[in-house]
Amino acid sequence: MKKQIPTGVWPTMITPFTESNEIDYAALERLINWYIGHGVDGLFAVCQSSEMFFLSLEERVQLARFVKEKAAGRVPVIASGHIADSYEDQAQELKAMADTGIDALVLITNRLALEGEMDDTWKLNLDNLLKEIPQELPLGFYECPSPYKRIISPEALKWCAETGRFLFLKDTSCDTHNMKMKLEAVQGTGLHIYNANTATLLETLKLGVTGYSGVMANFHPELYVWLMKYGEEKPEEAENLISFLSMASLIEKQLYPVNAKYYLMLEGVLTNYHCRSKNHEAFTATNRLEVEQLHRLSQTVAKSYII
Repeated sequence: MKKQIPTGVWPTMITPFTESNEIDYAALERLINWYIGHGVDGLFAVCQSSEMFFLSLEERVQLARFVKEKAAGRVPVIASGHIADSYEDQAQELKAMADTGIDALVLITNRLALEGEMDDTWKLNLDNLLKEIPQELPLGFYECPSPYKRIISPEALKWCAETGRFLFLKDTSCDTHNMKMKLEAVQGTGLHIYNANTATLLETLKLGVTGYSGVMANFHPELYVWLMKYGEEKPEEAENLISFLSMASLIEKQLYPVNAKYYLMLEGVLTNYHCRSKNHEAFTATNRLEVEQLHRLSQTVAKSYII
């Protein structure tokens, strides 16, 4: 029987770096424990938040293997990481990631066709790549915003779901109607949809979306965990909470993931907010003050919701 991927909250993990710009594995282990301690259901170990476009293939593979090893027996781990342009290089990347022991391999929708190419080309390229990936390994999709955002069509998603190999989609459409159409397209197939957008989250949960996988789980994952567990039975509290979470998510427009790393410093998890994808020196005193205020407010809100 094909392995299932749990519904719920899946942080898009950030990657800590040392002062010398290497992956900080001691900090990464603390971060893994922090996520799990806050009740998340799984970890998305290699993705855009992880700065995968700024990691070598060796680093991406080592990162996924480390997270899987440290989270083993507690929560499942998924990872992406095929960032190359050529089919041959992508096949190599995916096979290397498949060998790390992760629980599911995530394909990036924009790597399967050039911007502007039609679904037929996308499906042909996907079909070829699937021949390179172990048949027994569960698969998912990620509508990664970089280098361009390719929102998978409901028709293409239905075609993928019917292969029996895909279990989930991390949706970044930020569009309730689009997600509703996707849910209808994959009904009864076993493929689940995880929303990356906070503003539409509660509404789409009511439609049948089964999880959250977004950047704000790097700030206050426990509040998303509460929403997933109790939102249906406590609708008034859920509406109040989503209002806070939606406004809090505007912090994404800051210098992300630098700001998430600073938040995690306030949590006592990280020791710096160095990044490869963004210039951490551009993170201003005002930016830090805004994150500090969000941290205090999140702690206050959590006292009202966490059981």
